[in-house]
Amino acid sequence: MQYIKNMIDSLLNNWGVSHDIIIHLRLLILLVILILLSYLVFWITKKLVINYIYKIIRHTPVKWDDILAEQHTFNGLAHIVPAVIVKMAAPVVFSDHSGFLPFVYKLTDSYLVIVGLILILSFLKVIEFSLSKTAAFREKPITSYFQLIRIILYLATGILILSILLAKSPLYFLSAFGAMTAILLLIFKDTILGLVASVQISSNDMVRVGDWIEMPKFNADGDVIAINLNTVKVQNFDRTITTIPTYYFISDSFKNWRGMVESGGRRIKRAIYINTQSIRFVDPETRERYKKFNLITEYISKRQKSIEEYNSNNNIDTSILINGRRMTNIGVFRHYVENYLRNHPHISNEMTLMVRQLSIEDKGVPIEIYCFTNTTKWIEYESIQADVFDHVLSAASFFDLEIFQQPSGKDISNAIDNLRRLAD
Repeated sequence: MQYIKNMIDSLLNNWGVSHDIIIHLRLLILLVILILLSYLVFWITKKLVINYIYKIIRHTPVKWDDILAEQHTFNGLAHIVPAVIVKMAAPVVFSDHSGFLPFVYKLTDSYLVIVGLILILSFLKVIEFSLSKTAAFREKPITSYFQLIRIILYLATGILILSILLAKSPLYFLSAFGAMTAILLLIFKDTILGLVASVQISSNDMVRVGDWIEMPKFNADGDVIAINLNTVKVQNFDRTITTIPTYYFISDSFKNWRGMVESGGRRIKRAIYINTQSIRFVDPETRERYKKFNLITEYISKRQKSIEEYNSNNNIDTSILINGRRMTNIGVFRHYVENYLRNHPHISNEMTLMVRQLSIEDKGVPIEIYCFTNTTKWIEYESIQADVFDHVLSAASFFDLEIFQQPSGKDISNAIDNLRRLAD
């Protein structure tokens, strides 16, 4: 650069330019040359040297280093060489304007600090990406911890740059930040709460990426797609995205369906309502008809034998149906539905299975089916549940039972027509 400066001085002197103008014109020419040279070095470093490094990395037998090339980790190195050149050439370029040198040094040092931050962040991104692909960390909120590291690095970089620009020790700014602790706590309140929540979520394994959760307070019902330091993103089943502050997962209640998914079975818990007027004792003729139903043939025989022995031992007059022990159509129907479920290929027999009668309501007697499918896939589950109730609703009439439903407009019209006919 000194050689170029001397050559410019000789040319300008030969052209008859005055000394006062030479000083300013030479600075302008040297600045243009320095800018062009820095850009040329930057281009060569980025396009040739760094791309050659990536090519070598891709052809190595080791696979883990390919992530460095995929994430363009070394691109920040291209910024270091021009900054070093500017800092080395500055004394020559600004030899007649030495007052600018401290400012130029501060700018280049600050630029180098920023480039160093970019390089560190690039490596952190590679580490985060690598850990997220491992089985141990695949479902852990490691993004939260890396976000915290980035925040700390940003603060440290800001302090270093201020220290360079203002020529103060970093400890000076740290002591100033100590006086601003209350303000910082207010500014970073969500970040601090999010950090604490992330640690508790991770240590207690409360939520993982991919979990199906329900949080009615935020109208969230879907799969967790991201867990960050400040937010948890949930993709609802209608494909909308709900963003929830992370700390609400330890301050509020929510439902995690992971246990259901891991168990391999999803619960069916639904009732049908039987019209009480259709419930009656089973007479001998009806009993013989029920015996023809394959799923309860054995049950009917064993149950009737037990009833007859009891009634005989207690000298009960069985000519009247209400006397002694009797089967009822609703009781036989419950056993039929239970046997139907136990023989269903898509209902699990390893989990709770029962058909129970609940407290009578104004809509009738609820018969609740409580069982688990052997799949957790939503579409398959709904199909199995529909098939079960299709059969149960259709089978009720074979036991002389009526399914209760609210009267419709047509029912009322038919009743009025019947009354009119009776009146005529």
